[in-house]
Amino acid sequence: MMRSAILAILLCAAGTAPSHADTPAPTSDAAPAQQAKEIPVHSASMEDYRRHLTALQALTAACAKGRNRKSCDPASVGPDDRVQLGAGANSELRMIRYAWLRELLRRAQDPDTAKHNDSTITAAVQPKDATLPAPRTTTELLEDAQKRLASDFTQAGGQLQPAPEHPAENGAMQKVLAEREFRRLKGQDPRDSALEKIGNWLNSLFMGVSQLTQGAAWLGQILVWGFVLTVAAGLIWGLLQLERRWRVRLVPDDDGPAPGAASARDWQLWIEDARRAAAAGQWREAIHFLYWAAISRLESKRLWPADRARTPREYLALVAPEDPRKDGLAALTGSFERTWYGGRPAGEAEYRQANALAAALIGAGMTSAGSTGTAVTSIGTASGGNAR
Repeated sequence: MMRSAILAILLCAAGTAPSHADTPAPTSDAAPAQQAKEIPVHSASMEDYRRHLTALQALTAACAKGRNRKSCDPASVGPDDRVQLGAGANSELRMIRYAWLRELLRRAQDPDTAKHNDSTITAAVQPKDATLPAPRTTTELLEDAQKRLASDFTQAGGQLQPAPEHPAENGAMQKVLAEREFRRLKGQDPRDSALEKIGNWLNSLFMGVSQLTQGAAWLGQILVWGFVLTVAAGLIWGLLQLERRWRVRLVPDDDGPAPGAASARDWQLWIEDARRAAAAGQWREAIHFLYWAAISRLESKRLWPADRARTPREYLALVAPEDPRKDGLAALTGSFERTWYGGRPAGEAEYRQANALAAALIGAGMTSAGSTGTAVTSIGTASGGNAR
């Protein structure tokens, strides 16, 4: 009888005791974490940043009112902002991220069934120096988010505060810089600044060329060889110009003609010898004297340096191709070489032609000789031959 009573009591206790299998498991208010994905970044001006903040305030207010997936869509937040703060030397790029707001909107899609104590969201909507409060509901966090966005909007519309002055520190720094070892310090020279800008430009240029030639190796080789050939052609052209200037350079005023040079004897004396030879009917010697009269005159005008060892062709080569006297000297040189070196007989006609060419080369101070035996005015003391 006693045994039956104890068994009945145990069965009753088993029937009234709560079963752990029937007890619902506590639900966690933490939703599965979103898969990490790259958030785009938008380079925004201050005006774009303020418009974005205004849109985020309206989005947060609509989420607080609707509390559903449509009104609290995290994708509606948009990209993060990269904002240029300040101007001039005080400017800086600031990254404005909205990961905290996206997480808050995701949680706001569910009603406030429990209080949240997410340190990330709470720290984002609370001041940094504030003590963390007790766990807050999502509704309260949405209100804090609206306040933060309004504060950011106010700050974005204001001016940057000037840096505080530190007269004591500035005075100490001036005393240090006045010491002996710092007296030779100087600021950046404008020339150094310009060279630095040129160097930066060259670096950016070569970096652009390097990126351009990464996909086409042949293009890089063409650019390199083109640059080398251009430099080589420029050097060759410069050397040719220098050689030409050295070849036809002017003789200094304080240097006289070299002994034995054509200009060592006055050109008027060569003319007088030519007239004497023509009067005597010596046409070959007369053309010879006319040629050296022209050479002496041109040499005295500093057309080339005096040199007694030159040949007639070397004198002709010293005259620039664009010089208007080039053709006349070439014709006179040919007449002189044919009669003097070539041994070809000369007459009065050849002399008159050579006389006209020499007169054009010499310019004023010479009168054409007339026919054979015509008297001419003597210029200076005539020497006999002085033939070259």
